[in-house]
Amino acid sequence: VRTQTSVMAKTARKPHGPRNKSLGGGINRYSRSVMYAKRYAFKKRTNKTKIEKKREMAMKEKPIGGDKNGQKRLVRVKKLPRYYPTEDLPRKLRSHGKKTFSEHKRKLRSTITPGTVLILLAGPHRGKRVVFLKQLDTGLLLVTGPFKVNGVPLRRVNQVYVIATKTKVDISGLKLPERVNDAYFKRKQLSKPKHGEGEIFEGGEEKYSVSAERIEDQKNVDGQLMSFIKKDPYMKGYLASKFSLQTGQYPHSMIF
Repeated sequence: VRTQTSVMAKTARKPHGPRNKSLGGGINRYSRSVMYAKRYAFKKRTNKTKIEKKREMAMKEKPIGGDKNGQKRLVRVKKLPRYYPTEDLPRKLRSHGKKTFSEHKRKLRSTITPGTVLILLAGPHRGKRVVFLKQLDTGLLLVTGPFKVNGVPLRRVNQVYVIATKTKVDISGLKLPERVNDAYFKRKQLSKPKHGEGEIFEGGEEKYSVSAERIEDQKNVDGQLMSFIKKDPYMKGYLASKFSLQTGQYPHSMIF
């Protein structure tokens, strides 16, 4: 004969506990996404995203005739065009407040000021020391060797690929030509000949050559810069020497 206490013991519910078990150290057995699925939270969700709201506004229910057609169907409120333009028209970025490259804010490292001697880390002139002149609109640095000292012409360099030293040249009186900007350094498109019948050996491919205005500007800037460099007897030799590392030397422990 079963007693009343045994019946009550069997019908008594277990105390409620969490479905997720702790494995120790702040780590749970199930991840957040697994628990989301276990709770069937996706069926209880009432909030809708902006994309879902837009999708609902763009679609509408339309009754469909026939026995095996489902009686209704979602169709677009506004039909899509049948024909598309052959070329994609450029448009401004409007999502999440993104800005185009021309609208980005230009920053310059505090250690780089006009006249600072920089060490190039990349490109055909890597290891050479150059003088920083100014920052251009694209954020690139305008530097020069000068060309007469170490063979580095007027060129643009990304500030990521330079080491700024504590050595400086006073270029307060230097006047740069107004035409020296980003468009000034744009790569020239070289024309390639289109050979017809009997013209295989007529005319060759156009080769790049330095323009007369760039030679003139280089001489103008170097002439002014050399007058400032000559004030320090060791500066010319310092700019002419290349930077290199020997065994046991580490750049992160050096003071430039």
